[in-house]
Amino acid sequence: MTAPLRIVIADDQASVREGLVLLLGGLPGIDVVGAAADGEQAVALVAEHRPDAILLDLHMPVLDGIGATRRLAAEHPGVAIVVLTTYADDDSVLEALRASARSYLTKDADRADIARALSAAADGLAVLDPRVPAMLLAAARAPVRAAAAPDGLTGREAEILGLIARGLTNPEIAARLFLSNHTIKTHINRIFAKTGSRDRVAAIGYAHRHGIGEPGT
Repeated sequence: MTAPLRIVIADDQASVREGLVLLLGGLPGIDVVGAAADGEQAVALVAEHRPDAILLDLHMPVLDGIGATRRLAAEHPGVAIVVLTTYADDDSVLEALRASARSYLTKDADRADIARALSAAADGLAVLDPRVPAMLLAAARAPVRAAAAPDGLTGREAEILGLIARGLTNPEIAARLFLSNHTIKTHINRIFAKTGSRDRVAAIGYAHRHGIGEPGT
């Protein structure tokens, strides 16, 4: 008999995490060997159990899914990474794929789709949400930024901070970048945390001090 696919599940929402454990653990041929509430726990569980694949939420505390993907790719390259997120327009997916995630699904995928993606990833194949190719095409067409953003800001976060500094509102930024208002708000919360800004005014001051949002940036 074929050995079961051994997986780790990582999601900071207990209800989602426990639900995935029950759904996937009940499928034949899958053995859920661990469940993590943040990226650090996920890396530790992979080191402990050496699973075939991990189902990894992108947005978690302590160490997010992108950071965890980079760690796992460096420390456990044999473990297939399937990232899971809520929104199809979440550009963090692109960073995760660039960091060596093999597959991507949104959380509205059913358990059969998730199981197939995990199995395919463990075999070295990629399974992408049907909406991802358009995102990848848009990213390929976007201008490449030569300089790294400060304080761990991603390229997208620096771009959004620059638009804030130019006076654009959240709906205006969402329309310009073809993202949802919710995604923009999520990015802005991360920008505030990374830059130590309490509000929009402080973030604009930070942008000006670092030359973000000025012509040519």
